[in-house]
Order: sequence, then C-alpha cells, then structure tokens
Amino acid sequence: MRITVLTGAGISAESGIRTFRATDGLWEEHRIEDVATPEGFRRDPALVHRFYNQRRADAARARPNAAHRALARLAQRHELTLVTQNVDDLHERGGSPEVIHMHGSLLGALCAGCGHRWPAALVMRPPDPCPACGQALARPDIVWFGEIPYHMERIWQAVESAELFAAIGTSGLVYPAAGLAQHARRNGAETIELNLASSAVSRDFSDRRTGPATLMVPQWVDALCG
Repeated sequence: MRITVLTGAGISAESGIRTFRATDGLWEEHRIEDVATPEGFRRDPALVHRFYNQRRADAARARPNAAHRALARLAQRHELTLVTQNVDDLHERGGSPEVIHMHGSLLGALCAGCGHRWPAALVMRPPDPCPACGQALARPDIVWFGEIPYHMERIWQAVESAELFAAIGTSGLVYPAAGLAQHARRNGAETIELNLASSAVSRDFSDRRTGPATLMVPQWVDALCG
C-alpha cells in the first residue's frame, strides 16, 4: 500500500520536545518575530543562534519514542513517504530510512548570503563563516515564517499518489501542511488523523482517533502490518 504520513510536534512532545504554540505570539518565552523570521535574524543574529543552539541541544538529548519506532516498522512493510514538520532527527534515530523535512532541520546550516548548506555545529555563532563564500551569514537551515517550505513538489506528488494519508500530532494551523489531508481526499485516498485532541482540520479526515501518539501510532501500525 502507498502511504503518506505527515507528522507534527505532537509526535516529538512525548520525547520531551516542547510543542510550538503561536496563539500567544510566544515560542519558549520568545516573540516569534524575534526568533523565527528572517527579519528577526537580521536584527539580532546572536539571539537567534542562542535560541536554536538550545533547541539543538534539547533535541540531541531527546530519545525516539514508540511512535517514531512504529513508523520505521511501517516503512518496512509498505511503500511509505514520511513527511515531517519537525526539525529534530527523532524519526531518523527511530529507524526511519528516509524523512522529508518540510520545515528544515536543526542539523543543517544555511548561508543567508549565497544559500550554501552544510552540517550545523552543535553551537552556532554570528561570526561563523560560510564554507562556500566566506561571509559571516550562517543561520539555522530552518523554514521561518514568511518562507516557503522545502520539497513541496515532492510532497504534493506523494499526497496525490497515496492510497492512505495519515496526519500524526499536527495542529492543523500551519499551511501548506494543514491542506494536505483535503488534497489527499480529493485524489481518492483514505485519510486518518491520530492526535491527542481534534485539530483545526479534523473535518478533512474520514477517520479520527485521539490519544497519545506513543499509544495510538503503534496500534495503528500493528493493524496495517498484520
């Protein structure tokens, strides 16, 4: 079976990584305009690097949970495209062979000048030079507000060809990710939402199941794998 899975912050929350909630305009006590926009980086690159250095350290300490491992098992039995909004590497460390990071990765660095990419150091600083052009414009390779998510053509293709589309631990508040379920249904896929609570787009799913990802995802995978 061709399956496309979208995961969000909820799947990593049970590994101890805090979820992002924009309702109060804050992200771990910081204004999102200050730490998650290109403008914020230009104003205060030191603040942005401190923020993501802490997130990188938190992610390195976290461990994959039962939901991450279950999706790795699903990939062994079905034709799985795994797309995540998360910037941690818990899917990879949980055994998934290939993961599409639509919002970038904490493990990557990006030159804000020439666009070159390279593996990020555990601690990044404003004076860090780009290995390609030498400019001190290194930033986290994260998709910030106002920027276009990565790999969208490949993601749309995977959604359009899926027989089954699942969203796990997503809020349904961030587009274009929030529109993938509706697109999958238009193309004839079965759709299922596995979430701690109903999301903003729960109506777009033909099947909705609520509960912790570490419980719901292994049960769902067990049923698919027989």
